[in-house]
Amino acid sequence: MQSPPNPNAATETVRMPKALVLVLVAVHALGAVFGGWAVIEENQNRQEHGQDLMLPWALAWFTALFCWGLAALLLGCVVLARGRRSWIRVVLIVCLSFMALSTVFGFLGSLASGAPSLAVFVIAGLDVAALSMVCGRTGRHYLSVRGSAPTYLQG
Repeated sequence: MQSPPNPNAATETVRMPKALVLVLVAVHALGAVFGGWAVIEENQNRQEHGQDLMLPWALAWFTALFCWGLAALLLGCVVLARGRRSWIRVVLIVCLSFMALSTVFGFLGSLASGAPSLAVFVIAGLDVAALSMVCGRTGRHYLSVRGSAPTYLQG
């Protein structure tokens, strides 16, 4: 027999932080789309001016399609996250790990060149924070297929 809930205790439903959605969609998905476009555009620009290509065309298109596919995957995960599918957590962990490493290496590269980029540093910090949210208890509970999000009592 269950005891009745304490009417004096306030309850709070755990939800995925909106910052995660902003990091995934706004920064990375749009950034990946722009990055893929930039690779193709740079190659086209160099070819028109008779310069050596940045990448061979096949590799440039592969890179652009990879970036666009990654953006679509991230957007799909964010849209489907409300359905609490467990595979979404794994995909988000892999993608965020890849992006966190990329931005950390980007920041280290900017430091090595003598022009530290504050924007890349902030994005790297957001990546690490989002990765810790998805890997942590909040992400595990929210993206679990066990049912509704747990409710915690505040004391």
